[in-house]
Amino acid sequence: MTDYIRHETVIILDFGSQYTQLIARRVREAGVYCQILPHSTPLQEIQSRQPKGLILSGSPASVYERDAPRPPDHLLDAIQCPILGICYGLQVLAFDLGGEVRPSPSREFGYARLKVIAPESPLLKGLPRTRRLDESW
Repeated sequence: MTDYIRHETVIILDFGSQYTQLIARRVREAGVYCQILPHSTPLQEIQSRQPKGLILSGSPASVYERDAPRPPDHLLDAIQCPILGICYGLQVLAFDLGGEVRPSPSREFGYARLKVIAPESPLLKGLPRTRRLDESW
């Protein structure tokens, strides 16, 4: 008989981003087990995996489009773990929490420089004071 080993899991809900696999790779490189699930995965299925974190991926869609991909109903109320929204995933979080999502007057692509202005923050602890990033907006 084989013993079933339950990993502490981060789930990535895929809304159609071209970067979902890259996000998963980076999470795994950090030594964290993760699974990619479609955004249409039922809430009960997500809960049954007892995620320690949830990442909402990007998408080419807008939250204001009639047929835009949506997470399961009541996801934010039901999930008891940290949630990270990336690009469209962040728009979904803002929209579902009553915020307004507006387009930027300009799109940004390519490299940018991030400057950490609060290095004492627990979230930013250990990061270099400046860092190059790849923007995709």
